[in-house]
Amino acid sequence: MATGESLPESLLVRFVRGPDGALVPDVAAKLPGRGVWVRADRASVDLAVKKNGFARGLKGAIKPPSDLADQTQALLERRCLEFLGLAKRAGALALGVAQAEGAIRKRQPYGLIEASDGADDGRLKLQRLIFGLWGMEVPMTGAFTSTEMGLALGRDHVVHAVVLTESMAHRWSIEIARLAGFRAIIPASWPPPSF
Repeated sequence: MATGESLPESLLVRFVRGPDGALVPDVAAKLPGRGVWVRADRASVDLAVKKNGFARGLKGAIKPPSDLADQTQALLERRCLEFLGLAKRAGALALGVAQAEGAIRKRQPYGLIEASDGADDGRLKLQRLIFGLWGMEVPMTGAFTSTEMGLALGRDHVVHAVVLTESMAHRWSIEIARLAGFRAIIPASWPPPSF
């Protein structure tokens, strides 16, 4: 809506008017009612607010909250963390360094989800193992702390998670890509792999 682009739904966030007339980010795209779609990034949400695009798109007066982009980011973060729990219940994640190493040795991994506050040596060790056994690099993210990942996965702390199925890796990439429009998903302080 804000940029006038025609994009796939996976790159967008839907917004609806709530029952109280307030604007609500519908990050799951399941809420009832007329919705408007905005590119999934902070700049586009801010532009839609500035251009009064929500009122035009929803066909009526609506005053977006001043922290709409922050609200959207928080909901996208929660959705990503809930997805981790779903992937664990589906048996699509290997958690912790020992389980991750064992899974990598048995089958091709499809992604690494690392805690942003994890040590470089553990992350690099897993990357080297994947490259050595499978001759490839896999997509890696580091958007959440070990505590945040632990809470989502039913543990105190989780530093390493290996995505074991291609379908879950694809779904994770969509969710985390939408979050990437609002905040960094890989810490700038991480060194590049040395292989």
